[in-house]
Amino acid sequence: MRTTRRLLLAGLAAIAPAAFTPAAGQTTVTLTHALPPASHYGVGALAFKETVERLSNGRFRVTIQRNDNEREAIEATQIGTQEFVITSTGPVGNFVPETLVLDIPFLFRDYAHARGVLDGEIGRELLARFPARGLVGLAWMENGFRNLTNNRREVSSPEDVRGLKVRTMENQVHMRAFQTLGALPTPMAFSELVPALQQGTVDGQENPIPVIVANNLNQVQRFLSLTRHVYSPAVLIGNPAFLNRLSPADRAIFDEAAKAAVVANRNKVTEDEQNGVAELRRRGMTVRETVDTAAFQAALAPAFQAYAQQFGAATIERIRNWRPGS
Repeated sequence: MRTTRRLLLAGLAAIAPAAFTPAAGQTTVTLTHALPPASHYGVGALAFKETVERLSNGRFRVTIQRNDNEREAIEATQIGTQEFVITSTGPVGNFVPETLVLDIPFLFRDYAHARGVLDGEIGRELLARFPARGLVGLAWMENGFRNLTNNRREVSSPEDVRGLKVRTMENQVHMRAFQTLGALPTPMAFSELVPALQQGTVDGQENPIPVIVANNLNQVQRFLSLTRHVYSPAVLIGNPAFLNRLSPADRAIFDEAAKAAVVANRNKVTEDEQNGVAELRRRGMTVRETVDTAAFQAALAPAFQAYAQQFGAATIERIRNWRPGS
């Protein structure tokens, strides 16, 4: 019996490497993001995966996983327990404070303005800040213009926001804005949002249309107001130790994949912006399209003064005044 058992174990040991070892030279990397597969993050992640695997002839494999806690995912990328993350910039400011300037309310006129800034010199300068924080900013992706939802009332003016308990990201720029408007900002991870809305811990939240649609927030929110109060970038971040080990040719593969992710992500945001409001109405939300933007900007004057002191008025004006070709 003992002889038979020894022979069996020896046989298993002999076949184990062939059965369980990846193909020679193949490397698997992990990319996480906080949204469903069909979301604008999901399609960007899939484009990244497909491009890496195609250009490397399968030498690199990309595993896509969901992690609703963006700060945790950034930390994991920083220390190297995963290689990549797609995240909104909300929690990135805790790692690279300079990026918080992008979260100032009413900073960008439209998508062309925001994309032009991020794809140009200003965007490159901000990405250059990441390595000092143990991260590599590969490319600016997109979340979209943020809009306010809640369960208490329609919002069309700053007075309607007063007293609302609003979930925000862990982002001091966002929190200052809502405090200035008289709301009660409540920072929490995205993974905690739906239970908080269901239990009445918060009255509302603010996110771009693509996020509201992809996560079915209409099931826990009644009113949507198209405040478009903040443009929310996203960013594809990599682990520096992994990227620095790559040959120039392999690094070029991941850079090309990042570009493909940006294109797919932004195309999906554009599609969701065009169709999402009608879809949310169809699902039963009450949508307020007309909002007094000028009144919101006037009410935020004290916050704008604080932002100018924090980031520098010249920096803010450089972004605000960007035009094509500048």
